[in-house]
Amino acid sequence: MWNITVFSKEKIIMMYEFNTEQEAREAFKNIYGNKILSEIIYFNDECLLLETV
Repeated sequence: MWNITVFSKEKIIMMYEFNTEQEAREAFKNIYGNKILSEIIYFNDECLLLETV
């Protein structure tokens, strides 16, 4: 999951969530204000599971 956190001049914090990096990067270009793009990784995600034999 990808997250954009935006800090506006009015001291308002907004957060947007995206499923893919591409979606997040496209939205990041169009958002004004101080912003941070972050990747959120959950330890219980299936893509992070290791297969043991």
